[in-house]
Amino acid sequence: MSRAHAPCKGMQMPYTRPVCGLDRFPQAADNNPLTKDELKAPDDFFIPDNEIRFPEELDYSRVDEYIRSAEAFSRSSYQSVYIIDYFRQDFLYVSSNPMFLCGLSPEQMKELGYRFYLGYVPDDEQPMLLTLNKAGFAFYNDIPVDERKDWHISYDFHILNEGKKILVNHKLTPLALTSDGRIWLALCVVSAATHTDAGHIEMHRVGSSDFFEYNLTTRRWDKRQMPVLTDGEKSVLALSIQGYTMTEIADKICLSPDTIKKYRKRIFEKLDVRNISEAIVAATNNKLL
Repeated sequence: MSRAHAPCKGMQMPYTRPVCGLDRFPQAADNNPLTKDELKAPDDFFIPDNEIRFPEELDYSRVDEYIRSAEAFSRSSYQSVYIIDYFRQDFLYVSSNPMFLCGLSPEQMKELGYRFYLGYVPDDEQPMLLTLNKAGFAFYNDIPVDERKDWHISYDFHILNEGKKILVNHKLTPLALTSDGRIWLALCVVSAATHTDAGHIEMHRVGSSDFFEYNLTTRRWDKRQMPVLTDGEKSVLALSIQGYTMTEIADKICLSPDTIKKYRKRIFEKLDVRNISEAIVAATNNKLL
């Protein structure tokens, strides 16, 4: 998809009513409870760019089907999964994987909804989330409606768990759309990040090696291309996933250990990672194997 990379105008998400009934957060990142009055408004995350204009189209009888699918996916993955309802502006489903829960139960996180980000994301990263929210919806609204489910946005940010900062990768993809292409339901998948800092805001399309990266300084989307791994590099990664050492990999594919070391070095450079564990996560997340 070709597009002009003009400064972006807006990806946040609409909000018209309070999300939760909790009077206080179960526990803030510094272990001191936060009151509602100490927080920014969750509706900062919601903007008219994705406001649901035809609520009569929404078929809530299908929601259980989406939730069952998300549950099945979460059972087969270490990743955290949740579903956003942009009309009701809350979380329909939150998996029990502890990575993203910050000590909360899935029920507590569902009740918090978008207030989770205000209590469990560092203050200095919350503006980035709002910016990428605006930029992502601006990008998304330029995509033809019949192609919108083919795209997802990916970015990294920290969450605070018992005072410790944990860098996670967050992917959001449309699950159900309205007739005019607004996102009704979105599937979010959270995994360990392979970078060392927040950001890395990217738009990816299924089946394409091209993607767009958002520059927070220039406020532009720049076209990029996914790295391509050779067959040898893929073999090294696949065998590493199975737990083989470099010497064992060399024996299995009839190459010298020095050659395997060169393969690994090239893999680290291509994927911009520091070790084989990060390489495995990056290759898996980006479907390079």
